[in-house]
Amino acid sequence: MNKDLTLVILAAGMGSRFGGLKQITPLGPNEEFIIDYSVYDAIKAGFNKIVFLIKEENYELFKETIGARVEPHINVEYCFQKNDNVPEKYQELLKTREKPLGTAHAILCCKDKVHEPFMMINADDFYGRDAYIKGAEFLRNVSNEEPYPYGLVGYLVKNTITENGSVKRGVCYIENSKLTKIVESSVEDVNGTIIATPLDTTIEPFEVSGEDTVSMNMLLFTPSIFSYIEKGFVPFLEKNKDNLEKCEYLIPDVLFDSILNHYATVEVIKTTATWYGVTYKEDADGVKEALKRLVDEGEYPNNLWSNEGK
Repeated sequence: MNKDLTLVILAAGMGSRFGGLKQITPLGPNEEFIIDYSVYDAIKAGFNKIVFLIKEENYELFKETIGARVEPHINVEYCFQKNDNVPEKYQELLKTREKPLGTAHAILCCKDKVHEPFMMINADDFYGRDAYIKGAEFLRNVSNEEPYPYGLVGYLVKNTITENGSVKRGVCYIENSKLTKIVESSVEDVNGTIIATPLDTTIEPFEVSGEDTVSMNMLLFTPSIFSYIEKGFVPFLEKNKDNLEKCEYLIPDVLFDSILNHYATVEVIKTTATWYGVTYKEDADGVKEALKRLVDEGEYPNNLWSNEGK
């Protein structure tokens, strides 16, 4: 069944010095970024629009680099993560804040550009083709009735870790294929044992199996999520009015809250795909080798956006 599907790529974490940031480090055989492979895989899976969420000051530079490569192949829109949707009473408190307000706020900033089922991803993670195909299949069949059916593409822990240190992952608790809880954690292989250390320091570290499921922030929504994010935004700001320099309005927290309030259910769609990313500078060579291997195996063309890659 043909259906309009959008991929929202959160890239507002990119700074102005493009050449020195991990998100846009050339890693493919022809200087491709990880974000190029994300768009390519989305097109192959049937997505027909990309929305890049970026900083406004990066717009021209982003269009000249990533935009110039992908715009010939798919409809592209740009959104800016700005605080102009923050109520006036909090604006003064945010004037000195430099970092974006978090991933839930980022999604809210895309509201006027997204009117169809959509997938959300991070700009700097390589998710693998299987994840996009399964996510697109879920979105094509999603209904728009409350409780709203959202989705989360879940990865095997063993496919998402690096030998160079800990990584942030959401450890998933699942019942009848539905998400019941996420514990945002720092996950690391310690002498052959995978240890999850929750970001909530009131929870003790615990061991996880390599076969357990984690979230990589590859989430699936209908536009109904926007009104839920909006509803919780002011209460979040009020609760954190004394900490607006550092607090973050995060989409995993909103998602879990929507489950608790019976606004939504979250289907966990498991993938066997392997994550690649540059969490540490030492990861770069391994990612380059992995991408070259995928090219050699025919999964991707050698020059991603050449005529061969259309």
